[in-house]
Amino acid sequence: MNVSVVNWKVLQNGSDIRGVALPGIPTEVVNLTPAVVTQLGKGFTAWLSQRLQKSPENLTITLGRDSRLSGETLTQAAIAGMTELGVNVIQVGLASTPAMFMSTVHPVTQADGAIMLTASHLPFNRNGLKFFTAQGGLDKADITAILELAAQDEFSSSNQTGSVENLDFMGYYAAGLVDFVRKSVNHPEQYDQPLQGLKIVVDAGNGAGGFYVDRVLQPLGANTSGSQFLEPDGNFPNHIPNPENAEAMAAICQAVIANQADLGIIFDTDVDRGAAVDAQGQALNRNRLIALLATVILRDYPGSTIVTDSITSTGLTAFIEQTLGGHHHRFKRGYKNVINEAIRLNQTGQDCHLAIETSGHGAIKENYFLDDGAYLVTKLLVELAKLKQTGQSLTDLITTLPEPKESQEFRIAIRTPDFKTYGNQVITALETFANNQPDWHVVPNNYEGIRVNCTAATEQGWFLLRLSLHDPVIPLNIEADVTGGITLIAERLQRFFEPFSELDLSTFDQH
Repeated sequence: MNVSVVNWKVLQNGSDIRGVALPGIPTEVVNLTPAVVTQLGKGFTAWLSQRLQKSPENLTITLGRDSRLSGETLTQAAIAGMTELGVNVIQVGLASTPAMFMSTVHPVTQADGAIMLTASHLPFNRNGLKFFTAQGGLDKADITAILELAAQDEFSSSNQTGSVENLDFMGYYAAGLVDFVRKSVNHPEQYDQPLQGLKIVVDAGNGAGGFYVDRVLQPLGANTSGSQFLEPDGNFPNHIPNPENAEAMAAICQAVIANQADLGIIFDTDVDRGAAVDAQGQALNRNRLIALLATVILRDYPGSTIVTDSITSTGLTAFIEQTLGGHHHRFKRGYKNVINEAIRLNQTGQDCHLAIETSGHGAIKENYFLDDGAYLVTKLLVELAKLKQTGQSLTDLITTLPEPKESQEFRIAIRTPDFKTYGNQVITALETFANNQPDWHVVPNNYEGIRVNCTAATEQGWFLLRLSLHDPVIPLNIEADVTGGITLIAERLQRFFEPFSELDLSTFDQH
C-alpha cells in the first residue's frame, strides 16, 4: 500500500488506535481500511519482535474482535499482515478485551501478544485496535512506535507463511470466572451453584458481553430470564452499549424492575467496563460502583489506597476515608492514567489494590490491574451470594455513602486551534479568581485542572474545570449538596468565563 497517503498519527487515541472503518456518516471519511489494518498488524509484529527479541516466526499473537460490522473483514486483514511476516496467529473470534489480555498469561495460549479489534462504545462505523502483552495494555508511547513502524513500511516478508489456529478462548476465560465465584463464595450447601435462587438480568447492548449469561451466570445457578440484547449486532439497534449512557442505564433499570430481579448487569461493547443495578432498579454505577468495590477491597486490604479519576465526589472521599478507613487518591481522567498511578503507588510502597474511573473502567491488583468489566461485576456477584445467606443486599453496603443532591457536567468548547494553550490559560486565570473568593477554596494536591470547594450556604458543593484528554473542550463538573447550588455556582463561573472570547458558553443555556 502507499503508506505516504495515510495520516497515521490521526489514528492514535491515547493508548489504542481508533478510526472510521465504514462509510455511512457523510462527514466521516474511512481511514481504518483493511490495507491500513494489515499494515498495523505488521507494525505490532515488528514492535513485539523488537521488544521480546524474538523473530516473527517464533511469535504467537492472539486476535479477537467485538460485534462491529467491520470486525470480520478487519480480522482477516490483520491476519494477512501478521502471517506474511511469519507469525502464528490464534484467532479467537467474538471476544472481550479483557479476555484478549488474559490470552497472554493463560496456560492454554501463553501468547506473546494480543490484539482486540474494538472501538468500545463508539458508533457502528468506527473500529480500532487495542494491543496487549503479558505486562498489560500498551501505553501511548508504544502505540506511537507501532504507527511509526507502519508508516516506515520496512518489513521483511518471511520465507514461511505463519499459521492460523481457531480457538474458542472465551470458554476458558468464562470458566475462570465461574471457578473464581465458586471458590470465593464457598457455599456450604450449593458449592457449584452459589447463585441458585438469585435472578440476574444482563444487558449486553448487542456487544460482546452476551457470553456472561450462558457461560458464567447459568453454570453458577442464576436465573437469567429477562436478560436482553445479548445477540451480537454491530448496528447496536437498541441503545449505545455504554454504562455511562443515560438511555442504556434506563434500559437495564427497567429490565430489573420488570423482571423483579435481584441484580442487573450492563456491559459496554468490549466488556472492559460494566455497571450494576440493585433490586429496586437503582443504578450502581459511577460513585456508587466505586464505593461498593472499595468496601470489598478495603475489607480484604484494610487501610489501603483507592485510586480514582478526578471527577469523583467529595462524599465518596468521606466514605472511603472516614467510613471504610482507607485512603482516597484522586488522580487524572483516563483509565490508563488511573491504572498506571496505582501501579506507581505500589512501587513506592503505598499499598493499592483498586484503580477505577467513574466511567466504569476499573482494575484490581489481584487481576493484573486489568480493566475488566466482567471481573469487577463478578466481584459484586460474590458479595451478592454471600449477602443473600444473611438476608442482605449489595446496597446495604453503601447506605452511608453521602450523595450530592445535584450533579452536572458542562462541556465548554474552545474555538481556537491551539485549544490546549488557551484552555490552560483559562484554568490558570480561574485559580487566581477562585483564590480571591472568600467562600471558594482551591483543593490542594489536585492532579488535573482546578478543583474548588464552594462553602457558601446556598452552594455547598464543588466544581472541577479541566482540559479534555483529546477534544477542544474544557469539561466543567459541578456537584452541590443543596437544591439550586449548581445554578448559583454555574452563574458565577459563567460571569468569569465571559471575557474569554474563544469559549463557547452555550452549554450554560441548556441548564
